[in-house]
Amino acid sequence: MSILNVNKLTKSFGGLTAVSNVNIELEQGELVGLIGPNGAGKTTVFNLLTGVYVPTEGNITLTKNEKEKALQGLKPYTICEAGLARTFQNVRLFKDLSVLDNVRIAMHQNVKYGLIASFFHTKAYHKEEEKLREESMKLLEILKLDNKKDELASNLPYGEQRQLEIARALATNPSLLLLDEPAAGMNPAETAALTELISWIREKFNLTILLIEHDMTLVMRICERIYVLDYGKIIAAGTPDEVKSNKQVIEAYLGEDVSNA
Repeated sequence: MSILNVNKLTKSFGGLTAVSNVNIELEQGELVGLIGPNGAGKTTVFNLLTGVYVPTEGNITLTKNEKEKALQGLKPYTICEAGLARTFQNVRLFKDLSVLDNVRIAMHQNVKYGLIASFFHTKAYHKEEEKLREESMKLLEILKLDNKKDELASNLPYGEQRQLEIARALATNPSLLLLDEPAAGMNPAETAALTELISWIREKFNLTILLIEHDMTLVMRICERIYVLDYGKIIAAGTPDEVKSNKQVIEAYLGEDVSNA
């Protein structure tokens, strides 16, 4: 079943067209890569999907529980509530808050108490807050961060900050997760661990994942399909083997040694 349909997605900034007629389709449970050189428009596509930018043209449709929802023009928080979450190329945690509070904040979009209960700290408020804490701790345990729950996010090693950002995205209960260069700044050991984590959370949380990544070893190892973007346009799409055998992709984006990745 198709979970995401992107049709003729276009974004212009004045006279510059950053993304032009991009078509992407993701099936339920897929792990798909979006690659291309710096400046190709990959993060712009993510910003369009998540409501940071409003498309100049085109349609974005997300399907969750067999219900379709048009996302173009919606606010980021509405898109998140619809089931689409993301991480960022540069880690964007609440660095002066604890690890636990970073996750709890993400879960607050699903709270069932109102403003009055929040203001007066009613019984319903305390019950719901305790439930959020328990759910947050379960998520931290799954990602092996529970022993760091009281640490400030800023004090975590870089690899664990990446894990926490993923945990925060998972806390919103998404059906589609966008990962923007999750391996950026990681050493080989951290990247290997991240590769296993991405594959594991896809199965554990029944997620569909779309990721941007420059590490071709990671992309070729875990992605079932790949879209290649250049100057805002999709120039190739297919399985890792199909992309690796595409002469234009090899020469312009992946390099001659990609076949050895």
